[in-house]
Amino acid sequence: MGLKAYAAKWLAKRAHKQSLQWILNPVDTQRKVFQSLISKGSETRFGEDHDFSSIKSYEDFKAAVPVRDYEQLKPYIKKILDGEENVLWPGKPLYFAKTSGTTSGIKYIPISKESMPYHIAGARNALLAYMYESGNAKFIEGRMIFLSGSPVLEEKSGIPTGRLSGIVNHHIPSYLKKNQLPSYATNCIEDWEDKLDKIVAETINQDMTLISGIPPWMQMYFDRLTEKSGKPVGQLFPNLSVIVHGGVNFEPYKAKLFQSIKKPVASIETFPASEGFIAYQNSQKEEGLLLLLDAGIFYEFIPAGEIFAENPTRLDISEVELGVNYALIMNTNAGLWGYNIGDTVKFVSKNPYKIVVTGRIKHFISAFGEHVIAEEVEQSLAETAKEFNVKVVEFTVAPQVNPADGLPYHEWFIEFENIPNALEKFRLTMDEKLQKRNIYYRDLIEGKILEPLHISPIEKDGFIQYMKSAGKLGGQNKLPRLSNDRAIADKLQPYIKEYLAVK
Repeated sequence: MGLKAYAAKWLAKRAHKQSLQWILNPVDTQRKVFQSLISKGSETRFGEDHDFSSIKSYEDFKAAVPVRDYEQLKPYIKKILDGEENVLWPGKPLYFAKTSGTTSGIKYIPISKESMPYHIAGARNALLAYMYESGNAKFIEGRMIFLSGSPVLEEKSGIPTGRLSGIVNHHIPSYLKKNQLPSYATNCIEDWEDKLDKIVAETINQDMTLISGIPPWMQMYFDRLTEKSGKPVGQLFPNLSVIVHGGVNFEPYKAKLFQSIKKPVASIETFPASEGFIAYQNSQKEEGLLLLLDAGIFYEFIPAGEIFAENPTRLDISEVELGVNYALIMNTNAGLWGYNIGDTVKFVSKNPYKIVVTGRIKHFISAFGEHVIAEEVEQSLAETAKEFNVKVVEFTVAPQVNPADGLPYHEWFIEFENIPNALEKFRLTMDEKLQKRNIYYRDLIEGKILEPLHISPIEKDGFIQYMKSAGKLGGQNKLPRLSNDRAIADKLQPYIKEYLAVK
């Protein structure tokens, strides 16, 4: 065992001992986080507007601070963008994490000097927890690759701004940076195809021991490595022992990823978000992700069915139950208050508190991390239909993760009242509109991770027949606009006008 691995194992033991201090005292830990946040928040415009000086308890907080999404918080973000200080958190944000929005377009999520260390600590502690449980620290001696966005940052009102993964890249600890690949220059390449070729060239002859990234990006990297070398990834990198993933559901990709590796490796799931590092997998033997209760975030939980109620039930960590689907609400040391991030979680353990991510509050597609929502597809289709003088009866959209050939894509099942004369042009026009509305989707198209959308025209009354077959015809039953799986899509296959299906 090398010196670096020996030191890492010592750090892993220390990190485990430190984590037990809050794991064994979850309610008290969250209470202290709450009190610290309220104290700091009292110094801000938001705190003045919501009378933080009078808040003495969680009950007081719920009465003073409503649950908000980004659109409702946007007036405060605008004040920061206009140059004001002490708006949501004392001072100015250290960064803005740029994410894809809904009606707001691009969202700017503040990251403060207090919250930034927790983004780094979350990823670090996930690795240390694995080392402590498994005893494997040898991978720290080899080369590690972090498939991430470009670290090149722009400025918004003097505040460095970029994708979270690019921001985090600037804060990778020095003991990992020496072993990190790809090079900084390669990581700055915007075109994914070019970047991937450079990454393969830089890593194909290295001793890669850890690979981290979003599953579809990892799969493209694996495919390109095998194409270039003629070897499975596990043979090319015999000391590869860990893959770290997050951002999208791992299950659709798991079998193919491990098939590409062709040897046993550990997988560590993480739950990072621009709003904060929320959870990570701390055991290879137990289900769920450890909810980070000491990471500058005070969590609230709303039963998912109540999220759109006028006065939903709001619970703290002491009040949650196992097996219930909750909307996750965050209050953070970057100045997000009563913030609905749109994710739903379910507790699988309360000793310690561990969660699984169950999805999004609304219907969506995020099979590749694109977070496409109903509004984006509805508006893109409506505008295109108007331009082409076409009427649409019904539609739904689903991802095709494993096509028979070519790249993955979004499949649009559309029943037209009058089919466009130029269906191919209609398809590309609609895809362009969707790209303009969703920057993540655009990045995936431009990076050749996804093909432009496919259209599968549905025969007359096809959706009615489907709903009838599913026992959901009439009443309050509605066809979901978006699905993140193929459950509906597969059942629609008999109703496709095959000769008209286009891509």
